[in-house]
Amino acid sequence: MIAFTRAAALAAVLGGSLMLQGCLVGAVVGTGAAVVGGAAKVTGAVVGAGVDAVTTSDEETRAKREREQREYEREQRRCEQRRASGRDC
Repeated sequence: MIAFTRAAALAAVLGGSLMLQGCLVGAVVGTGAAVVGGAAKVTGAVVGAGVDAVTTSDEETRAKREREQREYEREQRRCEQRRASGRDC
């Protein structure tokens, strides 16, 4: 009976974590794992790390956008220089 209760609680925690994003998953799964038991802690850590690996933070998104903008501006300057010297872009 106890094993079934633990398995049901683990399934509920893992199922609910699929609806959450980013670091919240690690926190929720980690908290659920403390209630469910030692084996679930390992599972929670793996699930949380996997979700963090595929989500992108706002800071990372902003940095990527800035990098892309700099690359675009650099290419535009090169194109203008080529046109000024009579070449195509």
